[in-house]
Amino acid sequence: MSIITISESAQQHFRKLLVNQSDGTQIRVFVINPGTPSAECGVSYCPIDTIEDNDIEEKFEGFSVYIDEISAPFLEETVIDYVMDELGSQLTLKAPNSKMKKVADDAPLIERVNYAIQAQVNPQLASHGGYVSLIELTEDNYVVLQFGGGCNGCSMVDYTLKEGIEKQLLAAFPELAGVKDITEHQAGTHSFC
Repeated sequence: MSIITISESAQQHFRKLLVNQSDGTQIRVFVINPGTPSAECGVSYCPIDTIEDNDIEEKFEGFSVYIDEISAPFLEETVIDYVMDELGSQLTLKAPNSKMKKVADDAPLIERVNYAIQAQVNPQLASHGGYVSLIELTEDNYVVLQFGGGCNGCSMVDYTLKEGIEKQLLAAFPELAGVKDITEHQAGTHSFC
């Protein structure tokens, strides 16, 4: 099973770029600071002399993609696409597991909930400069969260908690009883979360 999916348009784009490179040059996909909130994914040329013995090779028509051993688990389910619209063209890379490794379906509930928070909830909050951290999962299955960044002091935090985060987590994990916020919110100037 492949770690990375590359659309046909992105494959064509890579083949076109590689024609102008030294013989044997391939593509490398990697994650800087994998498994952290500051994780960043990248795509670069991979000259033949930079391929390591423990790199993972994924073959596509006309080229290979190399992934270093450390980045590999954080690149699972990555999709690379090449999108063209009226404004031009752009290579997109979506790596939902770059900030945290995907957990197994049978992992403990707290790990699955934390993964959902990091992979689904926090990217939504990040657009407003905020994030939420899982503090604990109580014995009676309440998720205890703490808001940070732009969400701390936001006038909409209660709405975000109950109508956004809680509904999303309860839909994914019916065994949960609810979500609680332990953040000591200071009066903020944020108008929305």
